[in-house]
Amino acid sequence: MVHISPFKVEEWMDRLETTPGVLNIAETCCESVSVEDLYKLADRDACPPPLDLTSRKLTYGHIEGSPNTRQKIANLYRDDGAPDLDVDNVLVTQGAIGANFLTLYALISAGDHVICVYPTYEQLYEVPMSIGADVTLWRLEEKDSYIPNPTQLESLVRDNTKMIIINNPNNPFGTTIPRGSLTQIIDFARPRGLIVMADEVYRPLFHSLPEHERSPPSILSLGYDKTISTSSMSKAWSLAGIRFGWIATRDEEIMTAIKSARNYTTISVSQLDDQIAGLALSAAVRPSLLRRNIELAQTNLALLEAFVHKYSEICSWTKPAAGTTAMIRFERRGQSVKDDEFCLEVLEKTRVLVMPGSTCFGGGEYFEGYMRFGYVSSTKVLKEALDALGHYLENGFAHGG
Repeated sequence: MVHISPFKVEEWMDRLETTPGVLNIAETCCESVSVEDLYKLADRDACPPPLDLTSRKLTYGHIEGSPNTRQKIANLYRDDGAPDLDVDNVLVTQGAIGANFLTLYALISAGDHVICVYPTYEQLYEVPMSIGADVTLWRLEEKDSYIPNPTQLESLVRDNTKMIIINNPNNPFGTTIPRGSLTQIIDFARPRGLIVMADEVYRPLFHSLPEHERSPPSILSLGYDKTISTSSMSKAWSLAGIRFGWIATRDEEIMTAIKSARNYTTISVSQLDDQIAGLALSAAVRPSLLRRNIELAQTNLALLEAFVHKYSEICSWTKPAAGTTAMIRFERRGQSVKDDEFCLEVLEKTRVLVMPGSTCFGGGEYFEGYMRFGYVSSTKVLKEALDALGHYLENGFAHGG
């Protein structure tokens, strides 16, 4: 029997996000939108595509995803410096979680070695481990502002290394790997023939980069064919409910292997979901939707930054530059709180739900006292949650635990 470790992030959310009256700031998606909202955001002069949700026969549809929507996904990468990417380089999946699983299931075997940035979404290293691969965690350090240091790869690589896995922007820290570091990773991988897989699900939500710093490119924009990008409509595009993601790569051998694995797990995604994704990524809607979410992220991050500053004797962080998540460390009486106990304490006392950092991202060993906040929910929910949490820090926190 294959050993699959408990998926701590998802199990934590499944267990607690339906708590009555919960103020959920553990959620990692930009505030969700409806189809009606998408049409309201549309540039009417650009003629948003109509949806056929009533008369279309609900067959399997295009097995790999409709050419129309796959072309719109390819356009995301073309606009980002990969002008040769085309519809045949894109394969549609059921969310990024499906994209990540298929990629790892198809390409990694028992006995392979994988280097995976850490912390990140647990799936990215647990799935290779469950297959029987040996995984080396490329741990992010505070001294590096939680950005991977490519000079460390030489000490991590082995003769049987097959893949380097990165996450850009990073979940949970919200940091970004700049172009120079990405180029170093590619320069390291190329002569060794290593695959570089990038979970880019929080692209292109670069909302708070320093003024002098450009948005980092997609991994597909750096001239190396053995690169893979996975993403979805859930995080930056506010459409988690349609369960629509994708895999993009130029490498034909990689794509063929993934398609073969996909046939055993997914015939096709929903035609309805495909249409909605195509609407959101259309020229009529995409710019307005992204602008809406960047402005929301900037507004909400300012609220979170003010909270951290106000309670600086208790809280500390590395301010995120992108994505929807932040890690905040809490201390009580000079000691890091025990993160899982503190989260349950906060939920009981305030109805605010956050994610325990060490429990869900550090294996109970690293990132002691950290909590992951998802701050690109509705501004109203975030304000209410931060007010409730602040009141507790001022009145009950010192005596807790």
